[in-house]
Amino acid sequence: MTLRFSRLDRPAIRKLQPGEKLTEHGITVERLADGDLYYSISIMIRGRRIHRRVGRESQGVTRTQCEELVAKEKTDGRYDRLALPKPSARRVIPTFAQAAKDYLALMDETGGKNLEIKRAQLRMYLVPFFGATRLDQITAFQIERYKRERRSAGLSPATINRTLAVVSHLLHCAVEQGSIDRLPLIVKRHMFVEDNVRSVVLSDDELARLKKAAAEGPDGDLWLFIEIAAATGMRHYEIIRIQWKDCDLANRRIFIPRAKAGARMQPIPETLASILKRELLQREDREGYIFPKRYARSSKPHIESFEHQFRAAVKTAGLDPKLITPHTLRHTAGTRLVMAGVDLMTVKAITGHKDLRMVQRYAHISGPHIDAAIDKALG
Repeated sequence: MTLRFSRLDRPAIRKLQPGEKLTEHGITVERLADGDLYYSISIMIRGRRIHRRVGRESQGVTRTQCEELVAKEKTDGRYDRLALPKPSARRVIPTFAQAAKDYLALMDETGGKNLEIKRAQLRMYLVPFFGATRLDQITAFQIERYKRERRSAGLSPATINRTLAVVSHLLHCAVEQGSIDRLPLIVKRHMFVEDNVRSVVLSDDELARLKKAAAEGPDGDLWLFIEIAAATGMRHYEIIRIQWKDCDLANRRIFIPRAKAGARMQPIPETLASILKRELLQREDREGYIFPKRYARSSKPHIESFEHQFRAAVKTAGLDPKLITPHTLRHTAGTRLVMAGVDLMTVKAITGHKDLRMVQRYAHISGPHIDAAIDKALG
């Protein structure tokens, strides 16, 4: 029977703004930041939730194709319920190496996060180890053996966990795409338990020394990167992707179209707005990236990373580069907001965290509010 749509009709789809989405009859269409439409389905068949990423409008995907896919899934569900032989040919389960290629293509198509890092992790560690194994035959024993080999090679538990997170995401995507029926195991249950209690936060003096080292260092942009990170708590990759056209300096907001928790408006303090206004007046390109690429051969239109320059500035400031990373500035900004008495929901809105639990740790790191509480109760 033909589906009737009251919300997901074509006029409504055309009116969608970037970041907005509509869902009806298990079909979802979302307007991406680049203006393209992205279609997916999520339906319940015989008590099992089925997710499928269908594709972009620019690739020829339409709502009609999604309707046909929903109909097919329901038909397959009836074959299962009635124990009828399916007319389709027997499915071939891909190996991890084959699935890795499909996974990277999917991430590239859907704007997946940290794609270059995932590509390197698959190439360097995961495909060489799991490559010939069929996806449905990955076992807990293999995961433990992988962990042992990586530890013997000198990788830290945190680094190994990051690579295992890619395995977990790849398997979930394979289920959504129909390459396998179910997860062969829950990878996260086999990750190392990390000691996340310690979270380094810079003092006023340490931050001032770091800013001074950056301003006097050889990189002409590092000082501005640090100013933005310290004043907003934005992530490293969010900062290097900022474009001037997305900066509303009069209202002290920066639009971030590709943030981890979804597109958001980043508030900035008046001091940073003033710095950016002065910097903008000195730029020829007042629409493009704040940190444009430096080499013609670069695959990205913006600088790829400040990691190397930041590490050099940390050393010059007399700090420990093993402890102080660009992400430390995010922890510092979040902790300072809490110490200033800002409520956690507001901190979450400023820092762009997905989960309030990630923000709660800032309330229990350090500061006079901790000392005052323990003195009052136990002193």
